[in-house]
Amino acid sequence: MRSSNPVFSRRGFSRDNGYAGFNATQQPQAGNPYAANPYATNPYAQPQTAGAPQGVPPMAPPAAGRMTMDDVVTRTAMTLGLVVVMAAVAWFTDMSLGLALGAMLVAFVLGLVQSFKRTASPALILGYAAFEGLFLGALSNYVDSRIAGGAAMQAVMGTMAVFAGVLIMYKARIIRVTRRFYRYVMAAAIGFLLLTAVNLLFAVFAGGDGLGFRSGGLGILFGIIGVVLGAAFLAMDFKQVEDGIAYGAPREESWLAAFGLTMTLVWIYLELLRLVSILQSND
Repeated sequence: MRSSNPVFSRRGFSRDNGYAGFNATQQPQAGNPYAANPYATNPYAQPQTAGAPQGVPPMAPPAAGRMTMDDVVTRTAMTLGLVVVMAAVAWFTDMSLGLALGAMLVAFVLGLVQSFKRTASPALILGYAAFEGLFLGALSNYVDSRIAGGAAMQAVMGTMAVFAGVLIMYKARIIRVTRRFYRYVMAAAIGFLLLTAVNLLFAVFAGGDGLGFRSGGLGILFGIIGVVLGAAFLAMDFKQVEDGIAYGAPREESWLAAFGLTMTLVWIYLELLRLVSILQSND
């Protein structure tokens, strides 16, 4: 696994300044054991200007068909907007959990297909957003009406707060996405997913809450870890977007950026929704 989500898995990770999917112009340095960067496979990299500081992504010259921040913002607004609209449809029509699980499976398949494609497919990405929205709306309605009143709105506000906080800390360079950061986050994420899978198996075959990762004090701790991991994934997504713009990725890549950001925000929302429901049920 090379990134915070499958969308960016084919973008390499460099040893100099983070991701190398858009950085193939690292200059040899005396004493640098990584001068020959095995991760440098960027087809979009521009020649580095002589005398330019090392480790700083050179900005690609403006050109038609290149990805810009406006492109990323627009596509992300479209995908997230569709998620919200479809979630509202599921909420107000009181969509059943059975249909919601079906929508989740469809979203999973569409997301998986897009993740393995070499190019962005807006139809697949928007289809994923639509079915994911149906699932989130039905699940949120169920939790809000039967488990913890107001949990959905609290989770939405929390997701917005996490997004804003990570963006501010990333822009201020308080959070620095380096190879070590990536390695630690991915190791933690793999462990988190493995524990989740084991807990699910115990819940299916032994009944109850499995190992207890979804309720009580352990569930709260597990939920906090999930939110922190989501925030770390978000920082890595920001790095991918920054590098893509800096190295002149084609405009179509903005769809992949929007897809990746949407997946990460859905992760954070689901973890916060579960965390809020646990906290309220313990009151």
